[in-house]
Amino acid sequence: MKTNFVHGALKITAICATIFGPLTVAQSQPVPKISDDVVRIGVLTDLSGTFSDFAGKGAVEAVKMAVEDFGGKVDGKPIEVIAADHLNKADVAASTAREWIDQRKVDMIVDISGSATALATIKIAAEKKRIAIVTGGGTTRVTNEDCTPYSLHYNHDTAALANVAGKYIVKQGGTSWYFLTADYSFGYSLQADTSAVVEANGGKVLGNVKHPFNTSDFSSYLLQAQSSGAKVIGLANAGSDTINSIKTAAEFGMLTSGKQKFAGLLVFINDVHALGLKTAQGLYITEGFYWDLNDETRKWSERFYKRVGKMPSAIQAADYSSTMHYLNAVKATGTDNADTVMKKMKETPVNDFYTKNGKIRADGLLVHDMYLMQVKSPAQSKRPWDYYNLLATVPGTEAYPSLASGSCAFAKK
Repeated sequence: MKTNFVHGALKITAICATIFGPLTVAQSQPVPKISDDVVRIGVLTDLSGTFSDFAGKGAVEAVKMAVEDFGGKVDGKPIEVIAADHLNKADVAASTAREWIDQRKVDMIVDISGSATALATIKIAAEKKRIAIVTGGGTTRVTNEDCTPYSLHYNHDTAALANVAGKYIVKQGGTSWYFLTADYSFGYSLQADTSAVVEANGGKVLGNVKHPFNTSDFSSYLLQAQSSGAKVIGLANAGSDTINSIKTAAEFGMLTSGKQKFAGLLVFINDVHALGLKTAQGLYITEGFYWDLNDETRKWSERFYKRVGKMPSAIQAADYSSTMHYLNAVKATGTDNADTVMKKMKETPVNDFYTKNGKIRADGLLVHDMYLMQVKSPAQSKRPWDYYNLLATVPGTEAYPSLASGSCAFAKK
C-alpha cells in the first residue's frame, strides 16, 4: 500500500507539473528590482537649529533638484523625497531613521547635519542595510571607528579641514594656537586633528576652552583665548556657534587689533553672509565647494539661488551631487539593493559641477579637492555673494589622510 501510494503521488506530481508548468515558471520570475516600486530618499537635516542655514531647507531643495534633473523616475519607477528635522538630537535622528526604513521603506538617507546625529543615523542604517550619506557631519569617526559598509562621508571631515587650514596658517607665521571648541564629538575631532597638524608643522598649541553647543554668550571663552597670547584662535565649532563667537570677538575689538588672527575651521558661505564682510574679512576658511569657482559651479548655483534665494553652501551642493551619484548607481545596476548600489558608487568616480575625479574609498570617504579661501574685504567684493579669494586648491590625496592610516575595520579586510 505504501509503495502504491508513493507511486500514485509521483504520478499526480508529474501530471501537475505538466499541466501547471508554465504557471510555475511564471511565478518563479525575479521580483521587480526596485523595492516597493519606489526609490525613496530621506533628507534628515537640521530644519530649525544652529545648522539650518547651511543645511536645512536648502538641503531639501538641493535633493529635489537632483531628482528633478534625473527625470523623477528610475527604471520606470518614481523617486520620492521626504524630509525631517532631527533637532540636533542623536536619539531623534536614530528613531527617525528607524521609522523611515521600517515603516516608510526609505532606501537612502542623506545630509544628516551634525556629527552626533550622523553617527546615530549611520548605525541604524547599517543595522537595516540601507545607505546613509553624511554631507553635514564632520567627525572622522564616520569613516574610522564607526564606519559601516553602508555609509559614505561626502563633503568634508575634520582631518581635511585641519590639513588645509592648519598647515597653511602655520607656514604663514601662525605658530601658536588656542582653540575655542564646541563641546561635542565634532568639536573634539576638529581640535585634535588641527592640533596634530599644527604641531607636525612646528607650531604649538597653548590650550583650549570648551563651550556648550548652541550657546549665545561667548564673552568668557573669548577672554580666555585672548589672555593665552596665542597668535591664532582656532574656532573648532560650526553654524550659529561660529557666527556668535566671531561677532563677540568683533565687539571686543579682537578682529582688528592685529594681535591675534582667527581661523574659522568650519565656516560656510552662509556664515559669512550672516556676519557681513566688514566683520568676517580676512578669515581663513577651508571649503569643499564654492559657487563662484568656474562656469559649472556658477550655472548650478544660480539655479539653486532662484529656488532658495541664497547661494548654496558646500553641504547643499554635496547633497545634490551625492543624490545624483546614488541615482546614477541605481540606474546603472537596475536595483536599489544597498549592497549592489554601494559597490557601484564606490567603483564610479564623481565628475560633476561639485568636484572632478572624486573617488569614494573602501571606507566610504569621498576623496576630492579642497579649497583654502580667505574672506574678502568689502572693497574687494564686486557683487552679491562675492565673498572669497581662492588661496590654494589642495588635492584630495593631500587634504585627506590615507586609507592605511585609518581605523575602519571592514575596509582593511
